[in-house]
Amino acid sequence: MSDAADIQAPKLPALSGRVVISVDAMGGDAGPAAVVAGIAKSAAKNPDIAFILHGPAAELRPLVEKRKLASRVVIRDASGVVKMDDKPSQVMRHGKDTSMWATIQAVEKGEASVAVSCGNTGALMAVSMLRLRKIEGVNRPAIACLWPSRNPQGFNIMLDVGADIRADQQDLLQYALMGMSYARNGMGLKRPRVGLLNVGTEEHKGRAELKVAHDMIQDAAAKNDFDFVGFVEGGDIPSDRVDVIVTDGFTGNIALKTGEGTAKLIGQFLREAFKHTPLSRLAALLALTSLKRLNKRIDPRRVNGGVFLGLNGTVVKSHGGADATGVSAAIKLAFTLAQSRFSERLAARLASVGHAGQDAPDNE
Repeated sequence: MSDAADIQAPKLPALSGRVVISVDAMGGDAGPAAVVAGIAKSAAKNPDIAFILHGPAAELRPLVEKRKLASRVVIRDASGVVKMDDKPSQVMRHGKDTSMWATIQAVEKGEASVAVSCGNTGALMAVSMLRLRKIEGVNRPAIACLWPSRNPQGFNIMLDVGADIRADQQDLLQYALMGMSYARNGMGLKRPRVGLLNVGTEEHKGRAELKVAHDMIQDAAAKNDFDFVGFVEGGDIPSDRVDVIVTDGFTGNIALKTGEGTAKLIGQFLREAFKHTPLSRLAALLALTSLKRLNKRIDPRRVNGGVFLGLNGTVVKSHGGADATGVSAAIKLAFTLAQSRFSERLAARLASVGHAGQDAPDNE
């Protein structure tokens, strides 16, 4: 942390009474202007939120003043920037002066409830694990994402989508519990339905660790107030059969990137089809309202934010290419999790595993 950052620390009482989100202004493809614009959108919609913004103060101050955010934002000067191609090990050794490091450290110190960053995913996870540490008993943290679905809430949760490519049966059990807690506290589902991703729904299919994990999650369901629907297939990811899909990071990341690529391809095909003839252009005009509704429903910017689960603190990873709408969506998610005391409840839930009769608080 720089001296300038420490000098500004006494300003924090000005944010008292609000939920404070620590935001990394640097690292995203669109630059700090998009991040500040996203903060402005969130601040306009929610008077109960305030921000600690990390990055070069000389660059950030004019952006904050232009948006009239001075009363809601404390700027912490951080000269270093983690680039998308920086190796996590390099950032761990030499990244203490970066905006990403300072963003996580604000949560570690208790100055902010949640951290939000658009930066390098690997580096962000590495710094988060170093500064926040894993919850006791967690072997591997996970990244959870929201996936458009036919459920009433509009989205399903899938994890892991890239924190670690490996996962044994114990990891998958922990992912199930973390995903269930996220669904309950982030989406308001009192009794989430959890499924384990496999190549088929039959109990005899899949790798050995999947079969063991199936039985472990089934045993944990009754004690932890969720429904285990068993194995689910790729086609169930956007379905209304399940609320939480559990898998390893290798499979989850491929599924996520495949889904994103397919959505873009369908969008391109639709635009080409509606431009094909004068009649099709007229049809597009007549269908404009429905098309806008569809675009809003599947717009990835509106569900932007992967949550790092299994740490002593909450971190939301915004997409690297996020614009103001995407950043605002990530902040909204961060605020929701902070209000529900998600990190504390997740730790309590995981601590209860393996202790007969012990559970997380009933009001989770």
